[in-house]
Order: sequence, then C-alpha cells, then structure tokens
Amino acid sequence: MTPEMITQLYGSTILIVGIMLAAAGFASALGWALICSKYLEGIARQPEMRPQLMTQMLFTGGLMEAFPMIVLGIAMWFIFANPFIGAAKSVIGG
Repeated sequence: MTPEMITQLYGSTILIVGIMLAAAGFASALGWALICSKYLEGIARQPEMRPQLMTQMLFTGGLMEAFPMIVLGIAMWFIFANPFIGAAKSVIGG
C-alpha cells in the first residue's frame, strides 16, 4: 500500500466526516425549528396546555440534541480508528 493511497483514504474519510457532521447539524436545527413551531402552534390553539406542551417540547428537544452527539461519536471513530485503512490493507495484501 503506497503512501498516496493512504493519504487518499484519509482525505476521503475526512471529507465524508465533514459532510456527516454538516448534515447532522442541519438536521438538528431543522428538527428544533419544527419542534418549536409546533409548540407555538399548540399554545396558540390551547393556551391552558402550555406547561404540558413545554415539558414535551423540552423532552423531544433533548432527544433531538442526542442525534448530533451520536454522529459526532461515529465521526470520531472514523477519524481516529479508520476502519478503511485495515480493510484496504487486507484486500491489497500489504
């Protein structure tokens, strides 16, 4: 396995990890926007339900925030323990 191949594998991995993190951040922001808009819509329809709706909104928002952290963990695994290098070495035989 040549150094150029290893460099190309690491470069491609870093590019994909960047795309993964950007997509996770965008999805989280979009999720928060939808959660908050439905919360405000629910308050507008039934103002007396505000405490219950706020509890549900914060719980769902907490679940929404877990998604980017899971993606960050997977991204760090790809960066620091790159599985593609070992797989490429076993396929090439080097």
